[in-house]
Amino acid sequence: MSLSDRIIFIDAEAMVIDKPAGLPVDRPRNGAPSVESRIDELKAGFKRPPVAMHRLDQDTSGCLLLARNPKAVKRIQASFEAGEVRKSYLAVVAGELAEAEGLIDLPLAKVSSARDGWRMAVDEGGKPSRTRWRRIAVAEGQSLVEMRPETGRTHQLRIHAARGLMAPIVGDPVYGGASAGGGAMVEPGAGMLLHAWRLAVPREPREEIDVTASVPERFGRWRDFL
Repeated sequence: MSLSDRIIFIDAEAMVIDKPAGLPVDRPRNGAPSVESRIDELKAGFKRPPVAMHRLDQDTSGCLLLARNPKAVKRIQASFEAGEVRKSYLAVVAGELAEAEGLIDLPLAKVSSARDGWRMAVDEGGKPSRTRWRRIAVAEGQSLVEMRPETGRTHQLRIHAARGLMAPIVGDPVYGGASAGGGAMVEPGAGMLLHAWRLAVPREPREEIDVTASVPERFGRWRDFL
Protein backbone atom coordinates (compact mmCIF):
# COMPACT_ATOMS: atom_id res chain seq x y z
CA MET A 1 0.00 0.00 0.00
CA SER A 2 1.27 3.46 -0.92
CA LEU A 3 1.75 5.91 1.95
CA SER A 4 -0.56 8.24 0.03
CA ASP A 5 -3.38 5.80 0.85
CA ARG A 6 -2.69 6.43 4.55
CA ILE A 7 -3.21 10.21 4.45
CA ILE A 8 -5.89 11.19 6.98
CA PHE A 9 -5.54 14.98 6.63
CA ILE A 10 -4.10 17.20 3.90
CA ASP A 11 -4.13 20.83 2.80
CA ALA A 12 -1.58 23.12 1.15
CA GLU A 13 0.39 23.51 4.39
CA ALA A 14 0.43 20.13 6.11
CA MET A 15 -0.61 16.52 6.06
CA VAL A 16 -1.07 13.77 8.63
CA ILE A 17 -0.60 10.11 7.78
CA ASP A 18 -1.49 7.00 9.76
CA LYS A 19 2.00 5.50 9.94
CA PRO A 20 1.94 1.70 10.02
CA ALA A 21 3.73 -0.17 12.79
CA GLY A 22 7.05 -1.61 11.63
CA LEU A 23 7.99 1.32 9.38
CA PRO A 24 10.60 3.71 10.82
CA VAL A 25 10.33 7.42 10.12
CA ASP A 26 14.05 7.99 9.44
CA ARG A 27 16.09 5.93 6.99
CA PRO A 28 17.87 3.15 8.98
CA ARG A 29 21.54 2.37 8.48
CA ASN A 30 20.73 -0.98 6.88
CA GLY A 31 18.78 0.76 4.14
CA ALA A 32 15.44 -0.86 5.03
CA PRO A 33 12.23 0.94 3.96
CA SER A 34 11.20 4.02 5.94
CA VAL A 35 8.91 7.01 5.65
CA GLU A 36 11.98 8.99 4.56
CA SER A 37 12.88 6.55 1.78
CA ARG A 38 9.26 6.53 0.57
CA ILE A 39 8.64 10.26 0.96
CA ASP A 40 7.97 10.77 -2.77
CA GLU A 41 4.72 8.83 -2.25
CA LEU A 42 3.53 11.83 -0.21
CA LYS A 43 4.21 14.70 -2.63
CA ALA A 44 0.49 14.80 -3.52
CA GLY A 45 0.97 17.03 -6.55
CA PHE A 46 3.73 19.22 -5.09
CA LYS A 47 7.29 19.18 -6.50
CA ARG A 48 8.77 19.43 -3.01
CA PRO A 49 8.34 16.40 -0.70
CA PRO A 50 6.90 17.04 2.79
CA VAL A 51 9.01 17.04 5.96
CA ALA A 52 8.20 14.96 9.06
CA MET A 53 7.76 17.32 12.04
CA HIS A 54 8.22 14.75 14.80
CA ARG A 55 9.11 11.08 15.20
CA LEU A 56 7.27 7.89 16.05
CA ASP A 57 9.14 4.74 17.06
CA GLN A 58 9.34 2.07 14.37
CA ASP A 59 6.81 -0.17 16.13
CA THR A 60 4.42 2.68 17.01
CA SER A 61 1.55 3.29 14.60
CA GLY A 62 -0.67 6.32 14.12
CA CYS A 63 -0.67 10.07 13.51
CA LEU A 64 2.50 11.47 11.94
CA LEU A 65 2.50 15.18 11.01
CA LEU A 66 4.37 16.45 7.94
CA ALA A 67 4.82 20.02 6.68
CA ARG A 68 4.51 20.70 2.95
CA ASN A 69 6.57 23.89 2.53
CA PRO A 70 9.39 25.75 4.34
CA LYS A 71 7.09 28.38 5.89
CA ALA A 72 4.88 25.63 7.30
CA VAL A 73 7.94 23.90 8.75
CA LYS A 74 8.81 27.05 10.71
CA ARG A 75 5.25 27.66 11.92
CA ILE A 76 4.65 24.09 13.01
CA GLN A 77 8.08 23.87 14.63
CA ALA A 78 7.24 26.99 16.63
CA SER A 79 3.97 25.36 17.75
CA PHE A 80 5.88 22.31 18.99
CA GLU A 81 8.40 24.47 20.84
CA ALA A 82 5.59 26.46 22.47
CA GLY A 83 3.91 23.26 23.67
CA GLU A 84 0.78 23.97 21.63
CA VAL A 85 0.64 20.62 19.79
CA ARG A 86 -1.54 18.10 21.61
CA LYS A 87 -0.89 14.38 21.19
CA SER A 88 -2.82 11.44 22.59
CA TYR A 89 -1.67 7.82 22.49
CA LEU A 90 -3.33 4.51 23.29
CA ALA A 91 -1.31 1.85 25.05
CA VAL A 92 -1.97 -1.55 26.60
CA VAL A 93 0.19 -2.03 29.70
CA ALA A 94 1.08 -5.17 31.61
CA GLY A 95 -0.79 -4.67 34.86
CA GLU A 96 -4.21 -3.78 36.28
CA LEU A 97 -3.94 -0.12 37.24
CA ALA A 98 -5.74 0.78 40.46
CA GLU A 99 -5.82 4.55 39.92
CA ALA A 100 -8.02 6.16 37.28
CA GLU A 101 -5.59 8.86 36.11
CA GLY A 102 -2.44 10.70 37.01
CA LEU A 103 0.69 12.60 35.99
CA ILE A 104 4.06 10.92 35.51
CA ASP A 105 6.88 13.40 36.11
CA LEU A 106 10.20 11.59 35.67
CA PRO A 107 13.29 13.20 34.07
CA LEU A 108 14.92 11.09 31.37
CA ALA A 109 18.44 10.70 30.01
CA LYS A 110 19.97 8.57 27.29
CA VAL A 111 22.35 5.85 28.53
CA SER A 112 24.39 3.28 26.64
CA SER A 113 26.47 0.20 27.27
CA ALA A 114 28.48 -2.18 25.12
CA ARG A 115 26.15 -5.05 26.05
CA ASP A 116 22.72 -3.44 25.71
CA GLY A 117 23.32 -0.53 23.34
CA TRP A 118 21.42 2.68 24.10
CA ARG A 119 18.13 3.27 25.85
CA MET A 120 16.39 5.91 27.94
CA ALA A 121 16.53 5.83 31.73
CA VAL A 122 15.06 7.77 34.63
CA ASP A 123 17.79 10.17 35.77
CA GLU A 124 17.42 13.10 38.17
CA GLY A 125 19.95 14.95 36.04
CA GLY A 126 18.06 14.24 32.82
CA LYS A 127 15.63 16.36 30.83
CA PRO A 128 12.21 17.14 32.35
CA SER A 129 9.61 14.67 31.05
CA ARG A 130 5.89 14.67 31.87
CA THR A 131 3.04 12.43 30.75
CA ARG A 132 -0.62 12.62 31.79
CA TRP A 133 -2.58 9.38 31.63
CA ARG A 134 -6.03 7.95 32.25
CA ARG A 135 -7.20 4.37 32.58
CA ILE A 136 -9.81 3.36 29.97
CA ALA A 137 -10.32 -0.33 30.74
CA VAL A 138 -8.90 -3.28 32.68
CA ALA A 139 -9.04 -6.92 31.56
CA GLU A 140 -6.98 -10.12 31.65
CA GLY A 141 -4.39 -8.63 34.02
CA GLN A 142 -3.71 -5.67 31.73
CA SER A 143 -4.96 -2.10 31.26
CA LEU A 144 -5.83 0.06 28.27
CA VAL A 145 -4.67 3.62 28.90
CA GLU A 146 -4.63 6.97 27.14
CA MET A 147 -1.27 8.74 27.46
CA ARG A 148 -0.86 12.45 26.73
CA PRO A 149 2.79 13.58 26.67
CA GLU A 150 3.48 17.16 27.75
CA THR A 151 7.11 16.86 26.63
CA GLY A 152 8.59 15.01 23.66
CA ARG A 153 11.51 12.91 24.83
CA THR A 154 12.72 9.81 22.98
CA HIS A 155 10.86 6.68 24.21
CA GLN A 156 9.10 8.87 26.79
CA LEU A 157 5.82 6.94 26.93
CA ARG A 158 7.56 3.57 26.96
CA ILE A 159 9.85 4.35 29.90
CA HIS A 160 7.12 6.30 31.74
CA ALA A 161 4.84 3.27 31.51
CA ALA A 162 7.57 0.93 32.74
CA ARG A 163 8.91 3.14 35.55
CA GLY A 164 6.07 5.56 36.24
CA LEU A 165 3.13 3.17 36.09
CA MET A 166 5.31 0.14 36.91
CA ALA A 167 3.46 -1.52 34.03
CA PRO A 168 5.43 -1.67 30.75
CA ILE A 169 3.69 -1.48 27.40
CA VAL A 170 2.74 -4.93 26.15
CA GLY A 171 5.11 -6.07 23.40
CA ASP A 172 7.85 -3.53 24.23
CA PRO A 173 11.14 -5.39 23.59
CA VAL A 174 13.32 -2.81 25.38
CA TYR A 175 11.53 -1.73 28.56
CA GLY A 176 10.18 -5.03 29.82
CA GLY A 177 6.83 -5.59 28.14
CA ALA A 178 7.79 -8.10 25.45
CA SER A 179 7.35 -11.11 27.73
CA ALA A 180 3.90 -9.96 28.87
CA GLY A 181 2.22 -11.02 25.64
CA GLY A 182 -1.24 -9.88 24.68
CA GLY A 183 -3.23 -12.38 26.76
CA ALA A 184 -6.64 -13.34 25.47
CA MET A 185 -7.36 -9.82 24.27
CA VAL A 186 -5.07 -9.82 21.21
CA GLU A 187 -3.63 -12.33 18.77
CA PRO A 188 -0.14 -13.76 19.50
CA GLY A 189 2.69 -11.76 17.98
CA ALA A 190 0.71 -8.52 17.86
CA GLY A 191 3.84 -6.46 18.52
CA MET A 192 4.07 -3.37 20.70
CA LEU A 193 0.62 -2.06 21.66
CA LEU A 194 1.28 1.67 21.36
CA HIS A 195 -0.67 3.84 18.90
CA ALA A 196 -0.56 7.60 18.21
CA TRP A 197 -4.32 8.01 18.39
CA ARG A 198 -5.02 11.73 18.11
CA LEU A 199 -3.13 14.85 17.02
CA ALA A 200 -4.24 18.48 17.33
CA VAL A 201 -2.25 21.43 15.94
CA PRO A 202 -3.43 25.08 16.30
CA ARG A 203 -2.72 27.13 13.15
CA GLU A 204 -4.31 30.56 13.45
CA PRO A 205 -5.66 32.03 11.24
CA ARG A 206 -6.07 28.61 9.61
CA GLU A 207 -8.41 26.05 11.08
CA GLU A 208 -6.86 23.76 13.68
CA ILE A 209 -5.75 20.31 12.58
CA ASP A 210 -7.54 17.78 14.80
CA VAL A 211 -7.42 14.20 13.55
CA THR A 212 -7.75 10.67 14.90
CA ALA A 213 -6.08 7.55 13.50
CA SER A 214 -8.20 4.40 13.61
CA VAL A 215 -7.10 1.91 16.25
CA PRO A 216 -5.30 -0.90 14.40
CA GLU A 217 -6.42 -4.51 14.36
CA ARG A 218 -3.43 -5.63 16.43
CA PHE A 219 -5.18 -4.15 19.50
CA GLY A 220 -7.72 -6.96 19.17
CA ARG A 221 -10.62 -6.90 21.63
CA TRP A 222 -9.28 -3.75 23.34
CA ARG A 223 -10.90 -1.81 20.48
CA ASP A 224 -14.30 -2.73 21.89
CA PHE A 225 -13.68 -0.35 24.83
CA LEU A 226 -13.30 2.72 22.62
